[in-house]
Amino acid sequence: MVFKKIRVTSGVDELDKLLDELYIGDNVVWHDDAGSLADVFCLNFMQASQIEKKPLIYASFDRSPRNLIEKLGPLANNSRLIIIDCFTHGKGAGSEVFLKFYDRKKLEWPCQVVKVDEPRQMNQVMDVLYGIHGNLEGDVRFVFESLTGMQELWGGEQHILNFYSHSCPRLYELNTIAYWIIEKRAHSSRLRAQINQIAQVAIDLSVKRGKTYLTILKAEKHNLDTLNRSFNYWSKDRRIFFDLEKRSTGQFDLGIRLKKFRTKRGLSQTELAKLVGVTPSTISQVESDLIYPSLPALLK
Repeated sequence: MVFKKIRVTSGVDELDKLLDELYIGDNVVWHDDAGSLADVFCLNFMQASQIEKKPLIYASFDRSPRNLIEKLGPLANNSRLIIIDCFTHGKGAGSEVFLKFYDRKKLEWPCQVVKVDEPRQMNQVMDVLYGIHGNLEGDVRFVFESLTGMQELWGGEQHILNFYSHSCPRLYELNTIAYWIIEKRAHSSRLRAQINQIAQVAIDLSVKRGKTYLTILKAEKHNLDTLNRSFNYWSKDRRIFFDLEKRSTGQFDLGIRLKKFRTKRGLSQTELAKLVGVTPSTISQVESDLIYPSLPALLK
């Protein structure tokens, strides 16, 4: 049996071009040089998931629910977002300051917050994660913030590797897409190499001479010429810009404009293809600037 790969946007147009988009089943590991570089990519991924009306589970080990919701801003205004609170009884040590968050009779946001009572017990964290996932439909998105926070809670790199090596294949089989953040300077090169070996996609974010760079270290089943090449980028107001030469030979980038049109209307590539009367593969190739549609198809 041949399984069809389903493409998914990262929420960042230029990153989609570098990666040839993501696929359902991808576990994406972000090796963060500064501890804060991956945030903007996660926020764009969450925004794209929200536009596409996909359920999203955000596991937080380093931030209290209140702090995380304030960080997410409008993205927390999403009934399909479920925050797994591993902080309050983890690094928060069950302090009354953090428990007061749950005292309110009516929360001020539509997202759901689930508190893990014993986050230092790895099995309980996994039970909560997969218990929630079992009640959701469709392809679910995950954000794990962060592998480094897990190590500080569970103690030792082997515990992280045990959790990751168990969860990564399971998430792949469950047709999810998961973002994993790791502060690379806080971990050994051995652990990072082992994590990369299991992941489908691994991306390095670094700072060199005051500039930020993105390097794709691994991308399984992606036929890329961008592997191990560093690309300068910068961000402003959650928008990400790359210093890339235009691939398109036309007067404007049709692929990017089509993808923005589609995602803003909450359409999948398959749904748009049906409306236009072409195959999903055609839509995918147009958005990747590999082909141009016929004039009648473009008008539709």
